[in-house]
Amino acid sequence: MSDNSLRIVWIYPDLLSTYGDQGNALVVERRARQRGLDVARLDVRSDQPIPTSGDIYLIGGGEDRPQRLAAERLRRDGGLYRAVENGAIVFSVCAGYQILGHEFINDLGQREPGLGLLDVVSVRGEGERCVGDVLGDIDPRLGLPPLTGFENHQGVTHLGPTARPLAQVRLGKGNGTGDGTEGAYNDTVFGTYMHGPVLARNPLIADHLLKLALDVNALPPVDDRWYEALRNERIAAAQQPA
Repeated sequence: MSDNSLRIVWIYPDLLSTYGDQGNALVVERRARQRGLDVARLDVRSDQPIPTSGDIYLIGGGEDRPQRLAAERLRRDGGLYRAVENGAIVFSVCAGYQILGHEFINDLGQREPGLGLLDVVSVRGEGERCVGDVLGDIDPRLGLPPLTGFENHQGVTHLGPTARPLAQVRLGKGNGTGDGTEGAYNDTVFGTYMHGPVLARNPLIADHLLKLALDVNALPPVDDRWYEALRNERIAAAQQPA
């Protein structure tokens, strides 16, 4: 990678890309290039070391066994820890979100240690699976428009004192705790249950990641007509009576 490039790292596409979440990497890369930025994207498979010099790291969703394997390899590798210590931004979805917490329930029904990069703990819900469109209000401190996405999970994720909810849901289950929270974040690490891909539905979240990585308060405007059409379509669909 060039020293002057914005470095985007897509983690373990061979294990954690079941629900099209690789689209998140494509969106971040595209929106950076639209601003004339020099971008270097690296897709890191599970048999490869995680580079520590990336700027934005993206992790997707996956099935239970691949999630366990991914957690084991990320713990053993240690590269993502060091990247966050270096100031990197991390955005995770579903299984990836759970992996970033302290622990989750694996495919063997056992408590699996996570990476501890988010102050959350995930367990398996006892009720119906959370499936369907979600609409929520993102934490006002982030200055972002409403969240739209699609959830498909059995997990229940409890937030600790140093994790903030990414959003409060108006429609959908979110973290599954019954308190209306969806996802979690701290200064540089973000997690959500939303698919869609979520950054295609919410391009200003992608821009927020770019601003954090570049340490700027604003980015040049781009043509968002396609994204807005998708957002409006999915928000309208979510609000239709069941």
